[in-house]
Amino acid sequence: MTRGARLAAWLYGIAALTYLLDRVTKLWAERVLATRPPMQILTGVLQLNYTTNSGGAFSIGGSAPWVFAGASVVVIAFIVVASFRIARPAFAVALGLVLGGALGNLTDRVVHGPGLSGRVVDFIDLHVWPVFNIADSAIVLGAAILLLSTLAGRDRGGPDGRRPGEEPRWPGAGPAGVEEDG
Repeated sequence: MTRGARLAAWLYGIAALTYLLDRVTKLWAERVLATRPPMQILTGVLQLNYTTNSGGAFSIGGSAPWVFAGASVVVIAFIVVASFRIARPAFAVALGLVLGGALGNLTDRVVHGPGLSGRVVDFIDLHVWPVFNIADSAIVLGAAILLLSTLAGRDRGGPDGRRPGEEPRWPGAGPAGVEEDG
């Protein structure tokens, strides 16, 4: 198995686990939390509070859920296209988290409304932040890993750690460690 295929397997494995965890927790929240008052976990810090959101982060854009659904489709397509060309394990982990989270929230939009205009289930309430879910957490964590990995890669050269003009570290690697077909 090539390095690119191994990293793609990691990406899809992490995406599948993220998606599964998101779906299971949202189904639980719908069945248990939707019919009761918020469940206090750590008083004043964390409660589980069922709510839904038609918009994006912080409930922004609630009147245009199709924008967020469309953005999710574009992100998912980009990750799938790029999945076998990833050069660094951190990118595989990050993109797996983003893919799993995007699929989780997109599933909510399909299941909870006509077309892609449904509402996303949220239930984690930290009191100082809008209510969110596992998918939202995965997307934010994945984006943070991507940012930090990119910044760390710049210190060492490119995303794969090579400096300009340096030879690839494995056969088939092209510019910046992206595997080339051939």
